[in-house]
Amino acid sequence: MQIKDSLLQQLTFMHSVPQGAYSLRVNGKTETVQNSAHIHIERKPDGSGLTVRVDAQTKNESLHMPVVVSQTGLNETVTNDFYIGENAEVTIVAGCGIHNTGEKQSAHNGVHAFYVGKNAKLTYMEKHIASGNKTSSKELNPTTVLYLKENATCTLDTTQTEGVTLANRITKAYVGKNATLIIKEKIKTRGTEEAHTNFLVELLEDGARVEVTSRSVASENSKQSFVSTVTGKAESFGHVSCDAIVLNNAKVSSTPTVVCEHPSATLVHEAAIGKIASDQLLKLMTLGLTQEEAENAIIEGFLQ
Repeated sequence: MQIKDSLLQQLTFMHSVPQGAYSLRVNGKTETVQNSAHIHIERKPDGSGLTVRVDAQTKNESLHMPVVVSQTGLNETVTNDFYIGENAEVTIVAGCGIHNTGEKQSAHNGVHAFYVGKNAKLTYMEKHIASGNKTSSKELNPTTVLYLKENATCTLDTTQTEGVTLANRITKAYVGKNATLIIKEKIKTRGTEEAHTNFLVELLEDGARVEVTSRSVASENSKQSFVSTVTGKAESFGHVSCDAIVLNNAKVSSTPTVVCEHPSATLVHEAAIGKIASDQLLKLMTLGLTQEEAENAIIEGFLQ
């Protein structure tokens, strides 16, 4: 019980989020479901996940969906579908925490599909954390598919802390007329952990926009890879920015790709990988911080 409560406290990471519906999944089973006035959650008959429907015109409501895995050897796949009605504005806060103290692999694979209606606004926040034995395997593999209708706006804000042994994040998005997608990713790895990200975005109609910002820190012997492909199929705009700090013997690769299939598509990508600048460290150390404290301060600011 203490393990579950501790993970839940860490997964409830967003403050000032409007209250609303919630669901709680623990060790492969949905324990609790609570609807709100305009958010309706249905359990899929086969137990594989949930179907969530947000009424049109919904304002100032939220959905919290924490997942806790504390059973060693559990490897589950959950499929959730979200339907956001026209002109709705909703915040969805999701997260998965794994606590594994055994020798067997524990893994959570989340497959989420979002259908964002015309003029709707979705903010989706996701956090992944893991704890337990340093030698135990703790895997979190999220797959997110987004369909944005005309004038829809979606902000996808994801965070992964140290402790996750392996993560393979796949995000696919199909952006419609005058719709906007904003993706923000923050990742930290250490030891021999690995984190791999793959973004695939198609700008389908005129006025479609995407902004992708990835910030990551890799330390010790960890590995990270970032791959993004943005395809402009209409008069559209896409911008991809990937920055990483590399410490010790870590390795990071970045492959941003833009594909232009329309003469009026404007697509830009940039990537920067490097160490912490020595002048930044020196400046903070002259203020009384140790080198470790200065490095931590720079990293925390970088990941904001």
